[in-house]
Amino acid sequence: MATYSYTELYGSGSIGENLVGNNFQFNNPSGSSYFTMETIPSSSGFYEASSPKNFSGSFENDSHPYENLSNPLSMNPWGLVTSSYIASVIVPPGNSSFNFFPAITVTGTTYRLRGTGAYSLVIT
Repeated sequence: MATYSYTELYGSGSIGENLVGNNFQFNNPSGSSYFTMETIPSSSGFYEASSPKNFSGSFENDSHPYENLSNPLSMNPWGLVTSSYIASVIVPPGNSSFNFFPAITVTGTTYRLRGTGAYSLVIT
C-alpha cells in the first residue's frame, strides 16, 4: 500500500509500484482533476515492440464495469481513457475509487503516476 500526494504526482510524477489487481482511492478536496498512469517510453520517446503493455486489462469503479478492449482507445462515462501503454481517469471532487486488474504483472519501475489537481491517492 502506498500513498501519493498531489506534489508527488504533479509534473513528471512518481515511479509506480508493482500492480497485480489493485484499488486506487482518491481524496480530492479541490475541483475536478485528472490522473494518469503512463508506461515509460523508450529512450527514443516512443513505445516499441518490447515496451510492456502495462495497462491492458480491465478497469471498474463502484457502478460501471469497463474493459480495456482491443481497440486503441476506449472511453466511457466516468472519463476513463486507455491504451495498452496509458490509462487516465477524471478525479471528481470528494472521495472516489477504481479497481485495475492488469492482464500482466506490472512492474513499478516501468511506468509513472501523474496527475493534476490537489488530491491524494492511496493504492492498495
